[in-house]
Amino acid sequence: MDTQLLDSYGSLPENIRAFYLDARAIFAGNPTADFSDPSIVKAARDHGLPLMGGPMLGDLRTDGVAMWLRPASTEPLTIKVGKKSIWIKKVQPGVAQKIEISGLKPGSAYTYMILLKKQVVAEGGFTTAPVADGKGVFRIAFGSCFHKIGLHNPNLVREILKRKPSAMLLLGDIAVDDRENRINMHRADYQLRDVSTAWKKLAMNLPLYTSWDDHDYFNDDLSGIPEGFTAADRSMVRAVWRQNWNNPSAEDGREGVWFNTRIGPVEVIMLDTRSCRDNQRRHEYGSYLGEPQMKWLKETLKNSTAPFKLISSGTMWSDYVSKAKDTWGSWDTEAREEIFSLIEKEKIGGVMLMSGDRHGARAFRIPRPSGFNFYEFEPATLGGVPGPPGLVQNCPEQLFGYDGIGFIAFGEFTFDTTVQKPEVTFRLISEAGSVLEKWVLPYAELSPS
Repeated sequence: MDTQLLDSYGSLPENIRAFYLDARAIFAGNPTADFSDPSIVKAARDHGLPLMGGPMLGDLRTDGVAMWLRPASTEPLTIKVGKKSIWIKKVQPGVAQKIEISGLKPGSAYTYMILLKKQVVAEGGFTTAPVADGKGVFRIAFGSCFHKIGLHNPNLVREILKRKPSAMLLLGDIAVDDRENRINMHRADYQLRDVSTAWKKLAMNLPLYTSWDDHDYFNDDLSGIPEGFTAADRSMVRAVWRQNWNNPSAEDGREGVWFNTRIGPVEVIMLDTRSCRDNQRRHEYGSYLGEPQMKWLKETLKNSTAPFKLISSGTMWSDYVSKAKDTWGSWDTEAREEIFSLIEKEKIGGVMLMSGDRHGARAFRIPRPSGFNFYEFEPATLGGVPGPPGLVQNCPEQLFGYDGIGFIAFGEFTFDTTVQKPEVTFRLISEAGSVLEKWVLPYAELSPS
């Protein structure tokens, strides 16, 4: 399947194609191989690749952005952003680097180039985040379930970039499929991602934030420490994930891959709803997020000063689809209730829920006894793979539903703080650029009274 994906939307340049096939064979034949393996470095050199991966943008700030890349040689690199130049002198082939670019102006568009021996090897652009209390219109794209194939789709990438979001949130099942504890094959899947023409265009022009779900993690519906695997296996999967994405760094020694960050008027809270589960305590409090992550989530919500908060979950917050298969409700209803009650009690405004896992695109109201409603949006359609019916029977809380098979679309939130009463608009947008759904939510409707 992997080799078929290479040319699924047109042929790759022959040297890139040949490098991937060589690298994949090396990974498949050596369980301990990593990107710095001499054979893989040689393959990159022989096929004329200056970079094995990247650049990938992430961690957008008012004064800059983080750039991730994986060099293919020891040659120094130069990054030019606007009038700034950044020299990277210590370069190890196959070892990913994360470069913090700073000193830029808020809410400003920049282009950049990466040079090796004065030759441009990559270029792209981004717009820095607006100041936290500024007035403006701000977009964030999001979705889940690329499942490898969607990473190669130039039509989808073109439409995402055409909308000019400031960032994109990817909520799981992205680049790795069912590799369990075979870390070498996790790496092979990331290399497949990094040779994709469409993916490279997306990653070098749009800051990305990622969380995982079951297929990125171990395999279908697996979580925590799955039966037959060990805590060491889980640690290795967490490590290879961190090495291959460009998420904001955490400094508190956390074991999971959760994080939060502020982008303009939005607090982005991306949960780890897979690796912290305790399979032996299912249905007990703390069995889904783990108590450290629960504590962190509650503190993050209470401390956030952003008017809007986006909280991601790899699986669904609500229990409407597939009889609550692998949802919060099938694991830890007490913790979910605690989060919802906290938001209502503390009058934490502007909260919206995002989810994935169940292929297709859906949105739901989650009514509360108080009369308040939470809103959950689930565009799990980045890869167009089959899943359960989009519409749930006899479900008045559902706003819309689309079947997953062959249906490719992404979600978008537009935050408007220029008006007297701020509002957010959700849109579901097809790979052809059609706006299929539009829901305007006033800030007051997202805020407990």
